[in-house]
Amino acid sequence: MRRDLLVSTTIIRNGRVIDPANRRDEISDLFIVGGKIVGSKFAIRSPQSEIEEIDATGLIVAPGLIDIHVHLREPGFSHKETIESGARAAAAGGFTTIVCMPNTSPVPDNAGTIAWIKDRASAIGCVNVLPTGAISKNLAGEELAPIGSLAQAGVVAITDDGHCIQNHEVMRRAVEYARMVGVPVLDHCQDYNLVGNGVVHEGYWSTLLGLPSWPAAGEEAIVMRNVLLAELCDHPIHCQHVSAAGSVRLIREARGRGVKISGEVCPHHVALTDEAIQNFDTNCKVNPPLRSRTDVDALLDGIADGTLSILCSDHAPHADFEKEVEFDVAPFGMIGLETELGLFIDLLVHKHGRIDIVRLIEMYSVEPARLLKLDSGSLSTGARADVTLIDSGLEWTVRVDQFQSASRNSPFDGWKLKGRAVRTIVGGKTVWKL
Repeated sequence: MRRDLLVSTTIIRNGRVIDPANRRDEISDLFIVGGKIVGSKFAIRSPQSEIEEIDATGLIVAPGLIDIHVHLREPGFSHKETIESGARAAAAGGFTTIVCMPNTSPVPDNAGTIAWIKDRASAIGCVNVLPTGAISKNLAGEELAPIGSLAQAGVVAITDDGHCIQNHEVMRRAVEYARMVGVPVLDHCQDYNLVGNGVVHEGYWSTLLGLPSWPAAGEEAIVMRNVLLAELCDHPIHCQHVSAAGSVRLIREARGRGVKISGEVCPHHVALTDEAIQNFDTNCKVNPPLRSRTDVDALLDGIADGTLSILCSDHAPHADFEKEVEFDVAPFGMIGLETELGLFIDLLVHKHGRIDIVRLIEMYSVEPARLLKLDSGSLSTGARADVTLIDSGLEWTVRVDQFQSASRNSPFDGWKLKGRAVRTIVGGKTVWKL
């Protein structure tokens, strides 16, 4: 039998298979043939196979994790990150699918730029890279991008992330067009009039340090706007990087009435409070800002009761020379792909006990797949073999200098965490292992 005609077969032995989409949680084997999940009988009856066996004893075998909020910076800002380096960082973090945001240059507000991103990702990306399209032309918030053309080009959602449309009429029309073509709307919730030139959360530390403040109401006002538009247009609006207690209350109340509104949480918004800015560490300057302990507790409650249904990174790479400036003028953002899973397992499962590991995996698989209508997020027979192996009890130390990302702007260097991905499999092939 010629080697190039052999069917690749992988058997993952003795792992704890957690597949929330199929309500499966058991010690079992998982069989992969030709890049697809198959039943054990089919795998055994495939003698013309090149077989790899992986011992997953003591490990969790999960559907490939999905991060729906990643900045890959390419095209236009490859000194920060590229599609290739960002995909490697995702694989090292345990993610088989990432959704990239549109604040690049040129902006993906047209089918041509979307095609370039998809072609580039297909050529050099080791994980699945799914593009979003801009809501407005050039992210200016004034004139709608051709949403129908973007949907035909293959975007999984539309968003002006990094910017927020202030004109409510423009946003309403965007949601209506999105409904017609069947893509969800993701929104960066920021009222520019309320936020002004703020760089940190409005509270004790902004006052003490004399830094321009950013009130939580600047987020909450747009969350309220989105609740009203989601109800008016009967179409999903997803609030990105929720950080404020008031936002959680608004989303909880609206979801209780059946409004198609949802929210996501980033690890830094539950791992840190605004106290972290006291040494003017620009790696702690993020948008929206780190908030108070009251806000963090509200986020944890929202995760526990299902109000906030998705976990993600808001991976925002910047070069060292961009961050090594005065706090006021430094860019917003921190990297997160390689630390988010460890932070969330450590904080949500081990330390706070707000959710169990099954729900955490569901928030990284079933929930994002449902929102974006993705054919992924499960270990069903016939599904593409995207799989993440996790050691939830592994204790490790974050070493930023060992990251796969092209940037190093993380405040978590040296943190000791419990839980991380140890192998990432995309389409049946291992793309990263510890």
